[in-house]
Amino acid sequence: MSTVDLIGSTRLVADVVRGTDDAQLDAPTPCEDMPVRLMLAHLHGLAIAFRDAALKINGPTTNTAPDPSRLVLPANWRELIPARLEELAAAWQETGAWAGTTAAGGLTMPAEDAGLVALDEVVLHGWDLAVATGQGYEPEQEALDAVEAFCAGIPDDPDARNGLFGPRVAVGEGAGQFERVLGLAGRDPRWRPET
Repeated sequence: MSTVDLIGSTRLVADVVRGTDDAQLDAPTPCEDMPVRLMLAHLHGLAIAFRDAALKINGPTTNTAPDPSRLVLPANWRELIPARLEELAAAWQETGAWAGTTAAGGLTMPAEDAGLVALDEVVLHGWDLAVATGQGYEPEQEALDAVEAFCAGIPDDPDARNGLFGPRVAVGEGAGQFERVLGLAGRDPRWRPET
């Protein structure tokens, strides 16, 4: 069983959340139909869901499939989302968090898989938010290695990627590791908001 420390990744994303300006809330992100406002709301929800998955809580936060139409950004999001991200990382540090099975997004899965999905979501959506708001973003090496292995393990098959990633994006020879990861996750590393 492999475990990964989520603390550095959640702190990095929390900084991006705090650096997001109110004037950017309606700006586009690399995720179609998910402007900054909804990306922040999604980060809030996934932090709660995967925190509870680590704690093996069986309830609405873990047994309900994500529904983008129900995303609502809390009024105090700048304080709340970083706090939830901190709780997420702490929960995956708990003894037994990575062992056995758990539920997330309405699916039962090995806890080890849920932990990797949580890391993947934090790292990738952190980039989505950072690039949409013009902020720097550099994931830790351990997190990047884990997310690359996770993304590479998802076949380039629409059925396997449905609801998780779009089609893989070719990034070309000489691309850096994070560019490769973004491409494997169906993101164009060159994406920038239109000015």
